[in-house]
Amino acid sequence: MAADSAIAEVIDVTKRFRDVVALSRVNLTFRSGVTGLLGPNGAGKTTLMRCVSTLLRADEGSVTAFGVDVRDSESRSLIRRRIGFMPQEFGFYEGFTVYAFLDYAALMKRIDCRDERRREIDRVLDATSLGDRSDQKTKHLSGGMRRRLGLAVAMLGDPQLLILDEPTAGLDPEQRFRFRELISGLGSNRALVLSTHLSEDVAALAGRTVVLHEGQVLFHGATDDLARIAEGRVWITDDKPDGALVSWRQPNGTYRSLGLTAGGHPAQSTVEDGYLLLVGREKAART
Repeated sequence: MAADSAIAEVIDVTKRFRDVVALSRVNLTFRSGVTGLLGPNGAGKTTLMRCVSTLLRADEGSVTAFGVDVRDSESRSLIRRRIGFMPQEFGFYEGFTVYAFLDYAALMKRIDCRDERRREIDRVLDATSLGDRSDQKTKHLSGGMRRRLGLAVAMLGDPQLLILDEPTAGLDPEQRFRFRELISGLGSNRALVLSTHLSEDVAALAGRTVVLHEGQVLFHGATDDLARIAEGRVWITDDKPDGALVSWRQPNGTYRSLGLTAGGHPAQSTVEDGYLLLVGREKAART
């Protein structure tokens, strides 16, 4: 598959849960590289990822992966072998060792040959730096190690599409930086979708970004372009200004404000600024 070809496409997808519209006519294309997925709680991020990973079926529209409609029951099992999904919340059989749990997960992914399964488990243990923990019971793993094990499970079978839901949630700064290092390498030769609340993770890792709000796509493009949305709207002032979307006092006593058209000294816009401006505009338009 060519590097710039679509690995997954979401076409006019709508998904409802009773009276709640979780996704509304969403259109997206995922290609090789890291795509960040930003949005507040309830934006539809997890629903979108579950639709792409074949775990949920859209009520309207279609999802294709590797050129095949995920509704095709005959092809779905093959599609799933090429997708790795790491949910935000995942459970482990706590009596299992790390190796035994990966062996079980590999069997569930239809890696039936014992030698192939052993090679694949050794590969993901090495990639996630869990090799020295292979005999440890999962119940004794730290939060960061449990995240690494969840990622190792998603990596089994060397999938061409990796979908990670809040992989750095709950990690301390050092663990987050180590996770970033790991994720950046994984995104070099496959499509990787990274859902997060942390705009700094997106800025550090993602070449492209999607912003979701109330089930709709507000932005889909280069991550640098998301930051540029706030150019000329970020200012440093000596006093707290009126009319800013958000404003906070910095340690040096000045105020950094977003949403102003002028005043004080202009500041460099960030991915977080662009995101906050987009979501703030949308909220204001709906009130």
